Amino acid sequence: MNPPQRQIRAVFDDETITVYQAYSAAIAVPAAANDTFAGTAFKLDRMTWIKPSFLWMMYRSGWRTKPGQEHVLAIQITRAGFEEALSLACLSHFNQDIYPDQATWAQRKQTSPVRVQWDPERSITLEPLPWRSIQVGLSGTAAEHYVNRWIVHITDITPLVHETHGGTAEPSARPRERPYPLGSDLKSIIGASW
Repeated sequence: MNPPQRQIRAVFDDETITVYQAYSAAIAVPAAANDTFAGTAFKLDRMTWIKPSFLWMMYRSGWRTKPGQEHVLAIQITRAGFEEALSLACLSHFNQDIYPDQATWAQRKQTSPVRVQWDPERSITLEPLPWRSIQVGLSGTAAEHYVNRWIVHITDITPLVHETHGGTAEPSARPRERPYPLGSDLKSIIGASW
């Protein structure tokens, strides 16, 4: 049975949720060593996209082969921070099921520091699946809070990515994502169907 069309699936515990990003060594190596992007070449003035789906990150980074995405980071952030970001979010595209009209959506988009996008989830071969995976774009105050308040731990999982892509990783080594619980208010804001 397929998951709901728009559902957050992630690795999480009582306090944190894991999201993924891919960067060059200049950003990833010191970030993982120090559990922060502060002091790296990370740019706070650009929108940064976090992804709870491991396989969507593999698709986006081409299994870490795209320039500037050679290192994949698993970033544990607080669930409170993640949910704060979702509460501030605006969908990247107008959706009449969420917004009463284009003007309301445009107003929210102009003032929101967070974008939410639902893209096709990916299989282990990176083929699109019929359900969606969430990407969360952080800018302005949300990006600042991400870097300075929400991050708990950063792990460079590039070796796992290499092994998974090469077929040598144990199946149990791959992140085990499960449905992330959301209140009805957050579901409404981000257009989740579960």
